[in-house]
Amino acid sequence: MNAAALSSAHVALEALFVPIATGQLRLPPDGRVLFLHARDGFRLREMAQPGWICAQSFKPFAAELERSGLRVGDPAVDEHFPLVLVLPPRQRDEARALFARAVRHAAPGGIVLACMANAGGARSGEADLAQLAGPVAQLSKHKCRVFWSAPLGERVNHTLLEAWAAFDQPRQNAAGYWSRPGLFAWDRVDVASALLAAHLPAGLRGRVADLGAGYGYLSAQVLARCPQVEAIDLYEAEARALEPARMNMEAARQQSGVAERTEVHWHDVAAGLPARYDAIVSNPPFHQQGREDLPELGRAFIAAAASALLPHGSFWMVANRHLPYEATLAGRFAEVRTVVAQEGFKVIEARGVRA
Repeated sequence: MNAAALSSAHVALEALFVPIATGQLRLPPDGRVLFLHARDGFRLREMAQPGWICAQSFKPFAAELERSGLRVGDPAVDEHFPLVLVLPPRQRDEARALFARAVRHAAPGGIVLACMANAGGARSGEADLAQLAGPVAQLSKHKCRVFWSAPLGERVNHTLLEAWAAFDQPRQNAAGYWSRPGLFAWDRVDVASALLAAHLPAGLRGRVADLGAGYGYLSAQVLARCPQVEAIDLYEAEARALEPARMNMEAARQQSGVAERTEVHWHDVAAGLPARYDAIVSNPPFHQQGREDLPELGRAFIAAAASALLPHGSFWMVANRHLPYEATLAGRFAEVRTVVAQEGFKVIEARGVRA
């Protein structure tokens, strides 16, 4: 199979298993493998055995793995594996924390095997694993770099291990919100979200949902700006965002002085919502852990919002100005208006859900 025949999402997965397919590495005799940041695909389904655990914090990807019959979850803190597979993310602090997690879960004499796209930080990733675990072997395939540690032993840099593991702990960003590396706009307030927050009407009331809530900035702003809101549900597909979101919502509740009910849900919004709402706010993702525009995700958020709004409800969203959401909104709502367009973004209000 050549690289052109592979989707960009699965190129690294295909390359990851090359050292095993060529005999440079072997699967453990006991069949126990941990796969961090796992992605579903043909090669994984071909290789995986009952003793494999696939860890994946992004809900849609976790659901794909489960549909393929793979075991999805997190290992016990003290559980160790002779082979740990890793598909590191692009964000370097997040990737370093993942390398630390991989080394911690590798058994004595175990192997950590990773793959990254050349354009996605592969050279830095290889250098980081070598710095943490000692010399690595590597090969190139499908415009990716595959690299793996020698059997882990005394060469592990335990000082670095502790420091990098701490990168995944929630921390306050420049704006004072709890976040962690790798989340959307993790180290700042996103310009589009700030624009939407600034134009939310103070009269929003009742039960509110925040779709694609991230670390909770927009929901915190709802509580600060809309005193008649009684409850807010945050829906977020990335599990790593849930703890910071809860921390930020608790801080926002204390600052507002009102006992609003807030709940944070690990949920794929594109699958629909389990409740009905008086208002819904959203800064929908326009790409799914990648770089290319994918407006279908925003359209799925609009559909979910329309299905979950009560008849009198309103939907407030922000999007890049060039994304073509107006036709989708007009198909689901009787009233659609652009509230403001600036800095490359547009804030839209939609009312009157169509039957």
